[in-house]
Amino acid sequence: MASVLRVLFAALMTFSLGAVASAQAQPAQGEAAAVQAPARPVVRQILVEGNQRVEADTVLSYLLIQPGQYADPRSINLSIQTLFATGLFSDVQIEDGGEIVTIRVQENPIINRVVLEGNRAMDDDKITDEIQAQPRAIFTRARVQSDVQRIIEVYRRSGRFAASVTPQIIELPQNRVDLIFEISEGPVTGVRRINFIGNESFSDRRLRRELVTEESRWWRFFSSNDNYDPDRLEYDRELLRQFYQNQGYANFRVLSAVAELTPDQESFYITITIDEGEVYSFGEVTVTSAIEDLNEEYLEAIVPTREGATYQGQLIEDAIDTVTFAAGASGYAFVNVRPITRRNRETRTVDVEYVIDEGPRVYIERIDIVNNTRTLDRVIRRELDIVEGDAFNRVLIDRSRNNIRRLGFFEEVEITETPGSTPDRARLQVDVSEQPTGELAFGAGFSSTDAFLVDLSISERNLRGRGQFLRLRISASSRRETIDIRFTEPRFMDRNLAAGFDLFRVNSDFLSEASFQTESTGGSIRLGFPVTRQTNLQLRYTLRNDNVIVFSSASQALRNQAGSRTTSVVGYTFQWSRLNDPVEPSDGFRFVLNQDLAGFGGDVRYLRTEIQSAYYHEIFRGWVASFTGNAGFAVGWGGDGIRINDRFFKGGNSFRGFDVGGLGPRTVQRDTSTGELVRGDSLGGRLYAIGAVELTLPSFLPEQYGIRGALFTEFGTLGMLDSADQIDEGTSTIFTVDDLALRASAGLSVFWDSPFGPVRFDFAEAFMAEEYDRTEFFRFSTRTGF
Repeated sequence: MASVLRVLFAALMTFSLGAVASAQAQPAQGEAAAVQAPARPVVRQILVEGNQRVEADTVLSYLLIQPGQYADPRSINLSIQTLFATGLFSDVQIEDGGEIVTIRVQENPIINRVVLEGNRAMDDDKITDEIQAQPRAIFTRARVQSDVQRIIEVYRRSGRFAASVTPQIIELPQNRVDLIFEISEGPVTGVRRINFIGNESFSDRRLRRELVTEESRWWRFFSSNDNYDPDRLEYDRELLRQFYQNQGYANFRVLSAVAELTPDQESFYITITIDEGEVYSFGEVTVTSAIEDLNEEYLEAIVPTREGATYQGQLIEDAIDTVTFAAGASGYAFVNVRPITRRNRETRTVDVEYVIDEGPRVYIERIDIVNNTRTLDRVIRRELDIVEGDAFNRVLIDRSRNNIRRLGFFEEVEITETPGSTPDRARLQVDVSEQPTGELAFGAGFSSTDAFLVDLSISERNLRGRGQFLRLRISASSRRETIDIRFTEPRFMDRNLAAGFDLFRVNSDFLSEASFQTESTGGSIRLGFPVTRQTNLQLRYTLRNDNVIVFSSASQALRNQAGSRTTSVVGYTFQWSRLNDPVEPSDGFRFVLNQDLAGFGGDVRYLRTEIQSAYYHEIFRGWVASFTGNAGFAVGWGGDGIRINDRFFKGGNSFRGFDVGGLGPRTVQRDTSTGELVRGDSLGGRLYAIGAVELTLPSFLPEQYGIRGALFTEFGTLGMLDSADQIDEGTSTIFTVDDLALRASAGLSVFWDSPFGPVRFDFAEAFMAEEYDRTEFFRFSTRTGF
């Protein structure tokens, strides 16, 4: 044991002495090395060679070596990397000559021009906007390769996955190059087939209808949706999810969407694998509010989600909007509505709890109106329901946007909010896109009796950018000549009061319809104002002189109407609108009531009432059903009857399928040989009622073509003459017919936003008509803006 300890002690001492000796030797060796290494000279001058466009001082500014410093290998290497990173040079060399350092550079060429060859299906602008190479820019091969990939990506987005690009470089004097991209576009890569895996509740055909991507077919030459686009396919995945969730499949998933290119590189096979899951229903629906003044029971009653109903994801979004709107209407503009869903797999129900928290209060610091190149700022600002300093209210902002759109001055209206100077301040920016408000309207119509109508009007709905309306209309046809001037100031005396006047001269020749003509000259003044947010009232007074000239061949029913009379009329128009969109409604209703009372002065006494109503409802996306109903009744007082120029005449645009004045009471004569009625003069009526049911259809064409259609059917009646204006059969060879018979028509209307203005074509067949009516199958009208 002692011997072992002695051995260990000796080994430890030997190791310790060796370590001390090594430590003492290291400084001596370092000093020797320092003595042996030669001293590095200080750089006195840096020379730049090979530069043509780039100044020498610019090159020196990128160096990590400066005169008076040492040029060590690390600084030289970093300087080379820095010069390469500028993109100005294709080659850089640094020669360390001790006191003199030489920088040799080779500059990248300058692009003289960029040429695209072979791009027949795509304009140059669409490509040059995507690439970095531009004339007078620096040429680098890395940048050219990047541009090649960008061009290929542009073609892939347009459905040409077989496109290839070859860059060509032509060297020019003075270190310049021409850059040529030779493009082989290849065929349009379509979608040969869309297959689904995992769908049990819905067929492949049904699911394809929910996608934007379509299978390539020869008749889809107007559409580009049958070209494969990976971004569009991602959007289709979201559309499928929305569709299934609105059918009750709360756990629906798209597992994969794979596109496989065919060997000929002309089309794709798309396979979408889905997991439908089970159908769920809404379970318990509750509303929890942190705001005491909000009635939770009332909010639960107005939310569209109902316990026991099939689960629909869209209804939850609608419920959030409903609750937010209700809170805003109650004065709480700053609320956050969070839906908390709990899924019960055993009962297959989804419990929804809407949690309402009062958000931080934010106030409007500033409202900016931009891009109104013509319309005055105050014309737009006066339509806002919110002003600077008010609390931020999303409901009022959306309402203000609709108010501005309702003006009809702008193609697009967007209101966006941005942070203000402090966290409790916000700025609103009203961004508008002006559209033509002047209108040169031209209308023409053809009837079954070869009647021709020309209607020309020049109007300006935004006169001098002040929102004023001015129209000059001239209408001429075989039976009517009209000249009228209308002016409206929408904010009379800077108040929410619309005032205007009308001057008119109308000559009507009803020789083809009845044996008389009328001459009316007069004017009117108008005053309108809102009663509530959805209703408004217009008051008016009209004074005119009507001269009825009856031809010698006229029937006795018309001879009593001859002569000149002065009419003094007071009237009003009451409007009530709850449409979701004032321009293109898809939901809601509109109601209009007109009443005119004549007799306060003048020679004519009557009371005339007209009602117009319309209801719109979107059945599903792009399919809008509407019902319109119009009715009117006129009655004389003080012993007066209704003169022919104050009666209702319907047809043309007011009853498609019938000519103007083509239905209603008429003088006729019975053919003694055949017993048929030979129609004579149209007499108009004191009562009418016309309804129409219309279904607006998507055109299934790209939106840019601006074509849409509508199927319609119209039905109604017109009649009820005064007894003094009726002639019974048997008392004369010419007698009147006034039976209030039901008329009906059906057809198709086509609307086209053509390059020269909107065009409307009406094709209608009157399948219920009296033998003495005048029908019309085709009518078109158009107008153009400026």
